[in-house]
Amino acid sequence: MQRIVIVGGGFAGLWSAVGAARRRGELGTSAADLEIALVNRDAFHAIRVRNYEADLSKVRVALDAVLDPIGVRHIAGNVTDIDLDGQEVGVTTPQGRKVLPYDRLVMAAGSEVAKPHIPGLADHAFSVDTFDEATRLDRHIAGLRGTPAAGGRTTVLVVGAGLTGVETACEMPARLRAALPQGSVSRVILADHASHIGSTMGEAAIPVIREALDALGIEHRTGVRVVAVDPAGATLDTGEHIAAATIVWTAGMRASGLTALFPVERDTFGRLQVDQCLRVQGVPHVFAAGDVAWLLVDGVHPSVMSCQHARPMGRFAGHNVVCDLAGHPMLPLQIDWYVTVLDLGPWGALYTHGWERRVVAVGPQAKQTKELINCVRIYPPLTGNPQEILDAAPPTVQSPPERYS
Repeated sequence: MQRIVIVGGGFAGLWSAVGAARRRGELGTSAADLEIALVNRDAFHAIRVRNYEADLSKVRVALDAVLDPIGVRHIAGNVTDIDLDGQEVGVTTPQGRKVLPYDRLVMAAGSEVAKPHIPGLADHAFSVDTFDEATRLDRHIAGLRGTPAAGGRTTVLVVGAGLTGVETACEMPARLRAALPQGSVSRVILADHASHIGSTMGEAAIPVIREALDALGIEHRTGVRVVAVDPAGATLDTGEHIAAATIVWTAGMRASGLTALFPVERDTFGRLQVDQCLRVQGVPHVFAAGDVAWLLVDGVHPSVMSCQHARPMGRFAGHNVVCDLAGHPMLPLQIDWYVTVLDLGPWGALYTHGWERRVVAVGPQAKQTKELINCVRIYPPLTGNPQEILDAAPPTVQSPPERYS
């Protein structure tokens, strides 16, 4: 029996597994002859991009609900080591250590929020990076009502004004109103070292984001850095101390530390370079997809660490890894469009087209597109029907999400 091992059950990993199962079936190969095994730290596919939302009830999908019907093996555990010469993956599971030999490997271990060595950050700040961390933040906010009404009880400081930071901050006023005693005056502050909030969204987007933040009563601090965090708040490099019982860190991302096991050059985010067929450059029999991989998706622009690129990268990696193993031609990935849809809470959303970030919709219209993406487009079929699941993973690039008018 030959085996393909996929590391990670996020957007890239799940769609690699489904794409591989689809291609395996197209070639008439049985699961007994070609095993596809996906290793993930837990039993869930995380819809991670929704972790900033107040309702976390639908941000996880049971992996077995998608993988079992299509004959993909799921192993819950943490990958601790990869022997590239011996072609083995070491996994620590609740039942003990396992070693998985592989004929082909797909690295799709994802990314994590970058937490610098700032005094007190690890002990006193929250994040929305994982389901567990988002749940911890949710419990903390719900418990604010029972804490002393002094200091920064009603203040939330969100550090990092990229997409995740802006989306997290825009949800906070409503979350605080629901959690605190009626009549409480809450305060939400969004801080970043850049000169403008949402600067990565492009110049045309900045006034739209500012309008939404102002409408929601969110303060913004730019050109500042947090230098220390303590139980009562955070200290900025200006010397100011912001009293805040809730500090949420969303500043920056980095690829899974497992990429350090590969003896090749990585980019500034720790990502492995792959070719258009998703093969890791300089490492035989290994493919990579999603946040651990980078390629020029249109010949000019590098892939971004988001589900927008992780999902097609996964589908192509899954298709190609089976083709490579079977000696069939592989398909190059080319993505000729790019969009960004930023959730701005009750105010609405912001929808941009192209790498130059042209604003094409704002407010309630853009919010409809965001809800389509978050609640429908990025989910796998949950019917348990094998054909429906496989049909969702062709090695193609979807068209841009619908724009409402």
